[in-house]
Amino acid sequence: MKSIILASTSTVHGSDHLEYLLPSLEVFFREVEQICFIPYARPGGVSLDDYTKKVGEAFQKINKSVRGLHTFNNPLEGIQSAKGFFTGGGNTFVLLKSLYESGLMEALRGKICSGTPYLGTSAGSNICGQSIGTTNDMPIVYPPTHNGLGLVPFNINPHYLDPDPGSTHMGESRETRIEEFHVFNMTPVVGLREGSFLFVRDDKISLEGPHSARLFRAGQAPTEIEPGPFPDFSDPGSWNEI
Repeated sequence: MKSIILASTSTVHGSDHLEYLLPSLEVFFREVEQICFIPYARPGGVSLDDYTKKVGEAFQKINKSVRGLHTFNNPLEGIQSAKGFFTGGGNTFVLLKSLYESGLMEALRGKICSGTPYLGTSAGSNICGQSIGTTNDMPIVYPPTHNGLGLVPFNINPHYLDPDPGSTHMGESRETRIEEFHVFNMTPVVGLREGSFLFVRDDKISLEGPHSARLFRAGQAPTEIEPGPFPDFSDPGSWNEI
């Protein structure tokens, strides 16, 4: 039984780290005393220890302890013994490369699919899609493949920003980038706006938070999914009914 939260971000404007999620996480991790933190995305190049410390301070507010996966002599044993996971944001390419090179992807996927609660934010959400092909990050390192954990039947674009018609920025919008992705790929993409997250329970998915999500499908105009239950993704044809 999968039990997963996939959030666009760890921090919304004007709040502390994970603060906006803590009420939901207190319930989500209610049977977990210690959370295994996967710090490999390293936002801004922060050290693994410093990143873990920051996350630990946030979880202390709901009386949960945190142990960084990097502190295990054998990270695979850390995955196998974990009662709950959090994978934080940062650079998705760095995160995925670390997981593949450590031989942890299959073990992590197996633990999550067997019911171990998993929280991802930003890059930690990106890796749960079919691929990381719709991350916003620079490919500063090269993982052996872009394939993700495949825990949801679509890709995720976290921190999704709507086009601003008044902007003087001349670069591509998120929507344009996702359209480029769909020239070469058929995988649907869900754009998650800040403060929103997906809750996955087995094959049921719901959108939580204050905003709708932007759904992109190859060859079709983007549409909005309002907070609440997602379509039945076990039937690929259901995408066409939205």
